[in-house]
Amino acid sequence: MKKLVIAAALVAAASAASAGNLAEPIVEAPVIIEEATGSSSGMLLPLLLLVIVAAAAAGN
Repeated sequence: MKKLVIAAALVAAASAASAGNLAEPIVEAPVIIEEATGSSSGMLLPLLLLVIVAAAAAGN
């Protein structure tokens, strides 16, 4: 009985160790996100918002 349990354990270990295939893994290229190069592009919206708030404050 003891030998049967040991044999079953060895068969289970051998079958788990040989799982898989020999195909090369597929590696995808990394995604590169470029940032805006113009320094004024990030300042346009805050300046526009400041002008609108200033115009609304001057109107009161």
